[in-house]
Amino acid sequence: MAPSAPRTRAAAALRMKQIALDNQDHTIRRLRAQLATERRGLAATKKELGETQVALEASHKKFQARIHEAEDSMQAQHLLIEALVDEKDSLLQTIHGLQEANNAPAPFDGDWEEELEEESEEEEIEDIPLGEGEIDDE
Repeated sequence: MAPSAPRTRAAAALRMKQIALDNQDHTIRRLRAQLATERRGLAATKKELGETQVALEASHKKFQARIHEAEDSMQAQHLLIEALVDEKDSLLQTIHGLQEANNAPAPFDGDWEEELEEESEEEEIEDIPLGEGEIDDE
């Protein structure tokens, strides 16, 4: 029995080494499969990121176009307001010139509206014809 004992130990040692190699091989295959899965996931994520970046750049371009459009609109409105203010000033000058030419009171004079109303009331009273038999208090 003595000679078979070393062979049995050697066979057991070889069997243990074979099991260890099989385990390492299994671990290597599992890690390679995980690596392949991670690479596919990374590629998909990279592709998504690229698509998102393209969409984001297009969105920024649309947003910038809207900003420029709003700025252009505001500039046009500003020019229109300036033109309206200039036209208003011109009309006020024309009105003032016509009032001076007709000896009318200056605009925005505090009493000119009241004076105008009093004059028109006096004219209305004078224009009313007196009928026969009516008494004139004047």
